[in-house]
Amino acid sequence: MRTQSPPPFEEFLAEHGTAVMRFLIVAVGPEHADDAYQETFLSALRGYARVRDDSRLDRWILRIASRTAIDHHRRRLRGPTPSGEVPDYPVHDPEPPDAGLWAAVGTLPAKQRVAVVLRHVLDRPYDEIGDVLGCSNDAARANVSAGLKTLRETMR
Repeated sequence: MRTQSPPPFEEFLAEHGTAVMRFLIVAVGPEHADDAYQETFLSALRGYARVRDDSRLDRWILRIASRTAIDHHRRRLRGPTPSGEVPDYPVHDPEPPDAGLWAAVGTLPAKQRVAVVLRHVLDRPYDEIGDVLGCSNDAARANVSAGLKTLRETMR
């Protein structure tokens, strides 16, 4: 297996930034996606000097983004509950999910939510989802399947 050193960080950011933002918009919501995006790429920048193989940079950054999304949801569960109206922020995705579907996705457990978003928003194969989640292909399939089953039941 031939390894190549990664491109300059600016090129890496330009190549993968859009996919990461689309993932985060769905994974944490449009109102928190910008902060999660910054956290993701700051984490990536800290570890970028240690990257020796550029063949799986897309999986590497999506793994960081998925962990950032999971951490975000954990912090929200421990934090105060917001009140009042949420300010309207522009959506970066041209086709945001409808409100009912978005609410249902938001109720999924963190790993299922990440797996469903990677599979059905970013159209990633199960082996990449497994890499991002740090689990086997079978576990990735199970997370997607369980998430879709819950969504189907919720959306009835």
